[in-house]
Amino acid sequence: MKVAFWVLAGLLALFYLYAGGKKVAQSKERLQPMMGWVDTVPMPLVRVIGALEILGAIGLILPPLTGIAAGLAIAAAAGLVLVQVGGIALHLSRGEGRLIGLNIGLLAAAAVTVWLGTAFV
Repeated sequence: MKVAFWVLAGLLALFYLYAGGKKVAQSKERLQPMMGWVDTVPMPLVRVIGALEILGAIGLILPPLTGIAAGLAIAAAAGLVLVQVGGIALHLSRGEGRLIGLNIGLLAAAAVTVWLGTAFV
């Protein structure tokens, strides 16, 4: 179970560091082609979402790696589940149901990571 956790947590962390980093660092114009929803969401909220994604990525890896408060990895994965619930809700509210495949996949991966994370508690 621990190997599966590390593989899944590592992949999620890489994805969220990349996606969150883009949201934190790039302008609305640079994000627009990849994330069409940024035109309807205030940029401070986009930055907060990006920061939460980065913190979630760090929370998936750092606590179990150090052995300090390893249960925080479960909280981080659960937080990323909530980020994806919000993403799905946003896409559905914009009539973009065809775009939620990635969100559903990330939600499922984060939910499995929550379960696998129980090996560290």
